[in-house]
Amino acid sequence: MYALIGNPLGHSFSAKFFNDKFKKEKINESYILVPLESISDLTNFLDKYPDLKGFNVTIPYKEQIIPYLNVMSLEATQIGAVNVVKISHINGKCYLSGFNTDAIGFKESIFPLINPEMRKALILGTGGASRAVEYVLRSIGIETIKVSRNRKTGCITYSELSKELIADHTIIVNTTPLGTWPDVESYPPIPYQYLSGRHLCFDLVYNPEITTFMKNSADMGATVKNGLQMLHLQALEAWKIWTDKK
Repeated sequence: MYALIGNPLGHSFSAKFFNDKFKKEKINESYILVPLESISDLTNFLDKYPDLKGFNVTIPYKEQIIPYLNVMSLEATQIGAVNVVKISHINGKCYLSGFNTDAIGFKESIFPLINPEMRKALILGTGGASRAVEYVLRSIGIETIKVSRNRKTGCITYSELSKELIADHTIIVNTTPLGTWPDVESYPPIPYQYLSGRHLCFDLVYNPEITTFMKNSADMGATVKNGLQMLHLQALEAWKIWTDKK
């Protein structure tokens, strides 16, 4: 058995993705959604599902899960966020190993859309997913600025997004949950009127297929993409980790 923890989870396609995979490949496993009210419920979750081999982690626990882990991969440590946990049982004790597959999923999904003129990016949001996005973009030589609702160290606020700043940062990635089903009318409050055909606007949200952020950006000529391929890619990487496949 495998699972996804987070809160809320009603929008997630993860269970369908994995259960369809198991059925198609005749794998005798199952994948369930387990909403946790608090990360402190993790111990009860593990006790309730003793046959669990691993689980995914989503908003808002990608950073909060870290103190509960026994070990983390180098990449997850560098990113500072975990979205995959592998469970081992050693001498009767539960041993949790943390990984980050968001990074490889995001990189493989966005990289084909980036052209040489795209050298600067705005990352909307400051949560665990934003850490993976920042890690990937910087690794391929793209400068990043994070944008937050509230003033934080190392970030700017939405009110500071000027015409010049938008023009200079031609990659914009939404890592917030804004626009996720069922709250489909919400969207990050950026000045969309300053976007152009030079921009690439990537939304980590994948449900709905076309978010308001994507629609507003496309209306100004920007190239847009949602996070569905990223979800699939990171899920396949998670499966390799859980099953020790290379």
